[in-house]
Amino acid sequence: MPVHVALIWVMCTVIILRRPDHEWPVIIGANRDEMNNRPWKAPARHWEDRPDVIAGLDETGGGTWLGINEDGVVAAVLNRFGTLGPADDKRSRGELPLEALDHADAIDAAQALAELDGTAYRPFNMVIADNRDAYWLANRGDGKIEITDIPEGLSMITAHDLNDKTNSERTKRNLPRFLTAPPPNPEADDWFAWQALLADTGLMEPDPEHHDIRADAMLVRSNIGFETICSSLIGLPAIPTQKNELPRRPVWLFADGQPDKVPFHSVEI
Repeated sequence: MPVHVALIWVMCTVIILRRPDHEWPVIIGANRDEMNNRPWKAPARHWEDRPDVIAGLDETGGGTWLGINEDGVVAAVLNRFGTLGPADDKRSRGELPLEALDHADAIDAAQALAELDGTAYRPFNMVIADNRDAYWLANRGDGKIEITDIPEGLSMITAHDLNDKTNSERTKRNLPRFLTAPPPNPEADDWFAWQALLADTGLMEPDPEHHDIRADAMLVRSNIGFETICSSLIGLPAIPTQKNELPRRPVWLFADGQPDKVPFHSVEI
């Protein structure tokens, strides 16, 4: 990957809505921002040694940016500010969601990853969630991997801290917009409002010092091929509470490209 890409200052985004008493207690929206020449495959069961994992495959590193397992655990990894791209002396951050998805509960996954040596990886943020709990893991480059509970309600994470409207123009503009938008309704297959927000290209002027990127955009475009390359919407159902209630399956809608140009399709889970 070209060295100058490390100068890019916006990266992937994850939005998570937590409603513990709802039939769909967790809703997640995510845009992946990456160089468009980095090869990848859409979410599927790509790993023979992990048959219960459905995730996108980064063909360069062999890991993933976002995945779910049969137990309903979701894990996503994001680069932190100024750390886009691999480093020869570090492990791939794409292996971290796979490690998390080896666990049946979000809390077990978060605790296991927090015990890793943070210096083995470039700085990262992670979101690990199931239908009961959700956690933000932050490796800021000091060797520690910190765990923070993601609170009830709506939260947003980019290359900065959770809900950081001071340093992230993307969060500053879009967190309030997600807060006021109608939440997705998986039962009615209604994801329209979040689909539109994930496809928003921003209002700020393109920044010539940062490859013509709009800092407040959810959908990133640039003059060097760095862009939003895919988008996801995930719903995690609650555990049935009625005697004859059938369990629901998680829902994952995936846009295999920029979400203002390509439609979302269901991922087989």
